[in-house]
Amino acid sequence: MTFNEAMALQPMWVQLWLNILFFGAFVLPLALLIWRETRLAGVVTVLASVAAAVSINWMYVQMGYVKLLGLPHLIFWGPVVVYLWRLQGRGHVRLWPRRIIWVVVAIICVSLAFDAVDVIRWLLGERSPTILPA
Repeated sequence: MTFNEAMALQPMWVQLWLNILFFGAFVLPLALLIWRETRLAGVVTVLASVAAAVSINWMYVQMGYVKLLGLPHLIFWGPVVVYLWRLQGRGHVRLWPRRIIWVVVAIICVSLAFDAVDVIRWLLGERSPTILPA
């Protein structure tokens, strides 16, 4: 079973959330490329999202659908959230890119909360695959 097939077996609310997450972590940061002061933030956010996605897919192949799959989000997005939050607090960032950053940070932080809980549960011993191959 591929990772995408495993994701399709998730409850509908999880699939809906994944679409929101894709928008907030991959699509919306591209809008930051419009303004000079946020171009680097857009590139960094998209690169971190790609690195997390590649890492998650690699981990899925190695381990299956386990709770540890949230770890790449914590590793790559944690520093990005700090960077984006500090960037939007600077006076030179215009209103619309600041609003975009707020939405991106909010969406990523919700994901990080889910991921942190899952990784902690994995560390505490909940290591069996959530979805078993057919």
